[in-house]
Amino acid sequence: MPLTFYKHPAMVAYVTCGDPDLATTREIVLAAIEAGADVIELGVPFSDPVADGPVIQRASERALKHGTSLAQVLTLAAEIRQQAQSTGLIIFSYLNPILRMGLEKFCKVARVAGVDGVLVTDLPVEEAGEYLRAMREHDLSPVFLAAPTSPDERLKRIAAASRGFVYAVSRTGVTGQRQQLADDARKLVNRLRRVTKLPIALGFGISGAEQFAEVGEFADAVVVGSAIVEKIERNPGRESVAVAEFIRGLLTVGSEVPVSAR
Repeated sequence: MPLTFYKHPAMVAYVTCGDPDLATTREIVLAAIEAGADVIELGVPFSDPVADGPVIQRASERALKHGTSLAQVLTLAAEIRQQAQSTGLIIFSYLNPILRMGLEKFCKVARVAGVDGVLVTDLPVEEAGEYLRAMREHDLSPVFLAAPTSPDERLKRIAAASRGFVYAVSRTGVTGQRQQLADDARKLVNRLRRVTKLPIALGFGISGAEQFAEVGEFADAVVVGSAIVEKIERNPGRESVAVAEFIRGLLTVGSEVPVSAR
């Protein structure tokens, strides 16, 4: 199934799988979908998450203590797909776990599990030839990150390699919540519009309803990660409820963005 955004702005929700455990992650994801999330990023915990801020780093540490693996995340994806046919599912991983499994095996298992796309956070598009070939062969959508510091030629290359959507990073640095969006977030989306017709999702730092609505004025989708992971961390025993409430709050404000502003 191709990655599709059915509403504007669409909601892309990230979770670190295995935090606090895989069974709870499954409950959280299904609650997020029920609350209105259009796409779920299933984060594979990694021992050296250099692109992530402290919230997701802590989540990875907790998940790894339980032995959470890429294979288990793919099994979880298959279970979620059985319950949610129209929701986009993306594996969000660093490259190392995929290489350890084997690129061909990973793509084959991901496709069978019902995964739609993959985002490898530390794989530059310039070095992604073999990866892109395997993704095409198994009908998976590669999603690449585009940063404000990327020159126009690199944005063209990222757009050409991406399928489903392009993930625009709102600012340089690691993931994490911010009170204000960087000024160059809107500029980056406008630059991408000039080189691709794919939908553009904006993420990194979005933590509240006002920011969600603001991004909805110029991007096609809003990615929320650290704020969701923090809700999980702060609400032991009621993680899925807390995440669902948070997402509903974001989408209520997001739905109020006037059509003329989109």
